[in-house]
Amino acid sequence: MKTGHSAKRISPTPPAVHSVTAKRRAKPSSPGKKYAAIRRDLERQRKAMLAEVGEGLANPNGQEAFPDVSDQASVEADQNFSLRIREREQRLIKKIDEALDRMDQNIYGICERCQEEIPYPRLKARPVTTLCINCKTLEEQEEKIRR
Repeated sequence: MKTGHSAKRISPTPPAVHSVTAKRRAKPSSPGKKYAAIRRDLERQRKAMLAEVGEGLANPNGQEAFPDVSDQASVEADQNFSLRIREREQRLIKKIDEALDRMDQNIYGICERCQEEIPYPRLKARPVTTLCINCKTLEEQEEKIRR
């Protein structure tokens, strides 16, 4: 028996929530293709950094004794600078590995703080990021207050 009007299905969840949920559900099947260029960039950068580290280990700058104190100080300053750069590269390699792991787990590109999708241009510019620009800005403001 028809009543003359169609019955609407009432959903307990607002439509906006459905669209966000649908995007998140669709995400696991698409990240492989969506982030393929970023994955290649990360893998290329990681490989280059590891090759550079390997080269540095194969050809270390030997400790030389200099009769002039200023020459010795200059060499030590250069070595300290190189050490700081290597430490930064080591941290970056760790971040790259973590980003690749997130890609493998299909959670890459999701902000750790607000769980929203990080815009592709931000990921392309900073592929190891784990925060969207709004959450990163908020984090920096909180750090500034703590200082």
